[in-house]
Amino acid sequence: MDIFIAGTTGYIGKRLMPYLLEKGHHIFALSRGAGRTEVPPHQVNNFTEIQGDLLECLPPLPNNIDIAYYLVHSMKDSSDFAELEAKAATNFVTALKKTKAKQIIFMSGIANEQNMSVHIQSRLHVEELFKKSGIPTTILRAGIVIGSGSASFEIIRDLVEKLPIMVAPKWVLNRCQPIAIYDVIYYLSAVSGPKCYNQTFDIGGPDILTYRDMLLILAKVRGLKRWIINIPFLSPRLSSYWLYLVTATNFFLARTLVDNLANNFICKDQRIQEIFSHKCLSYQESIERAFEKIAENTVVSGWRDALSASGFKPDFNHYMQVPKEGCLFDHHSFKFTGDPQKVLERIWSIGGKTGWYGTDPLWNIRGLIDRALGGSGLRRGRTRTNQILPGDAIDFWRVLVADKSKQRLLLYAEMKLPGEAWLEFRIESYGNNHELHQTATFRPKGVFGRLYWYILLPFHKIIFPQMGKNMIKRAFS
Repeated sequence: MDIFIAGTTGYIGKRLMPYLLEKGHHIFALSRGAGRTEVPPHQVNNFTEIQGDLLECLPPLPNNIDIAYYLVHSMKDSSDFAELEAKAATNFVTALKKTKAKQIIFMSGIANEQNMSVHIQSRLHVEELFKKSGIPTTILRAGIVIGSGSASFEIIRDLVEKLPIMVAPKWVLNRCQPIAIYDVIYYLSAVSGPKCYNQTFDIGGPDILTYRDMLLILAKVRGLKRWIINIPFLSPRLSSYWLYLVTATNFFLARTLVDNLANNFICKDQRIQEIFSHKCLSYQESIERAFEKIAENTVVSGWRDALSASGFKPDFNHYMQVPKEGCLFDHHSFKFTGDPQKVLERIWSIGGKTGWYGTDPLWNIRGLIDRALGGSGLRRGRTRTNQILPGDAIDFWRVLVADKSKQRLLLYAEMKLPGEAWLEFRIESYGNNHELHQTATFRPKGVFGRLYWYILLPFHKIIFPQMGKNMIKRAFS
């Protein structure tokens, strides 16, 4: 079949696409920027990238689409995010109506409580837009998705591994029905076809647990002893700050999760189990599988790589051209001989556990400042240790360009700044001689932006020369 996917760069989309490719389908993937979707070499003939933005009119889609997946959710810190979600869904439907699409499959959230969060209400509104489109629609509603790299898993893991004693708000006693990402991908594929047209299904694993249970089971899997003390008077805002300070999430995502956790996420509709004879993984099995993937360094996707989890502005391509006018620069070049691929490997390993090549204490201080200002800091790390794709998150940077053939890596700063910042690494070769160019570009906002640059200038004189030198040194050591 010919399948169109909106959201292939998100946590679920990155896992669904290779699954469908292996089943022999042709995938048309919507992307804001070129090269953001990784495709196995033996599947490149079954993959077509379509560049476009859901908040604008999409380019013409192939006429022969059979199924369209909508895996896009906004988690942006924006007062009008519900309006933006509706606009994106409307543009999606408008483009699909010009094709022969037979089915829309939408990944939504469980909505079985009376007092729903604004994000769940927004997803219900998107559901209604798809149902009114005239195209047969299938909706899967899930609660907590557990898998290596998922936001829920990483937050639970952070809490358990960092805090021997947890002071927890009353929502830890609410109940949910977590489901493994493995089972989510199975259901997303299985519901394609006429028997699931115009139906809505709740999907969840076999266990109904409190969030407290989930924390303690993960602690058991990790061989850790943990104590949880309930403090019923913690407000949602205080709970959000608590998550923000302890875990790698940003404040807005923490607040969104707390708002959602105020409800129970339990499946009331079990019909999908009658249609498909599929046994879902238990919560403990899904946790154990997630840690296996981490140990094998085979994490396919992570929540931190989703642009919507960072507040990154929609126009991805806008940032790929580094500005020249009105900017401040810190440029260094490092000559070397030897295989440039070895230096590239060091560049491609930057950040995360590898660090920033010799000046980590200063980077850590900048990360703490960013956290204090409401940013992500350095705690996001990176999803893969030595592989980079455009759109990936690396600590508080976003990858714009990762082109090994052109020996170039371009990062955009997502830290809290009075301006905009880029960091570029580029290797130029002249026969057997090579040169690593490292350029930091800062476009200040007003007087305070310029003052910020000059205050940090002494630190730049330490950080940037050492970084390039140590990359080359480690490459040939």
